[in-house]
Amino acid sequence: MLNAERLRERMEALGLSQSELGRRVGISQTSVYKLLVGSASGSKHLHVIARALGTTPAYLSDETDDPSEGAVPPPTERDIAEHLDLVPIAMVDMAYGMGATFADDRIGVELVHFPKVWVDQLTHSAPASLAWARGKGDSMAPTINDGDMVLIDRSERRVEDQDLIWAFTIGDMAMIKRLRIRGDKVTILSDNSEVPADTAHPDEINIIGRITRVVKPV
Repeated sequence: MLNAERLRERMEALGLSQSELGRRVGISQTSVYKLLVGSASGSKHLHVIARALGTTPAYLSDETDDPSEGAVPPPTERDIAEHLDLVPIAMVDMAYGMGATFADDRIGVELVHFPKVWVDQLTHSAPASLAWARGKGDSMAPTINDGDMVLIDRSERRVEDQDLIWAFTIGDMAMIKRLRIRGDKVTILSDNSEVPADTAHPDEINIIGRITRVVKPV
């Protein structure tokens, strides 16, 4: 007989809702609810429930007081990524735009896993050197529209090929533009013909990386 209180404790310890546990086990939220309130005292899915909760059927059935005795630890995020051949790439929580986007220390970065085979088709650079960010504004339209995702290759920090698209900062402002360097003058170019070019000194510009891919919403 399943101990509803132990089931509830394990769910709370892992922060799992009834619907999320049901999804992991392959049963309905209603079935989980019945187990929690005691209207159902057993389940043919007990082994799967125990595994999802990082414990054993014996613990959930009051046969032992040790929730970890004989339990198989759930796979870590890294284990899952390796099994599915996924690679982590930084997702930067900021938008690069027309010089009106502030780049400060409060920028959030989250690692998101992507299929390695897909990433290899986009670039030969190591995933640790890559970052996704979002375009803002229309100064780079039609190449990059507002809301498009851009892949930044942070291994490329030196502007050797002219007129390529770069992510960079000037002071506290983050931008995505084409750059053309001639001596001590940098011309900042927009693809939108209605946006005039700007200039800066090379020392003013901090290159974050080169834009290697643009992914537009479907």
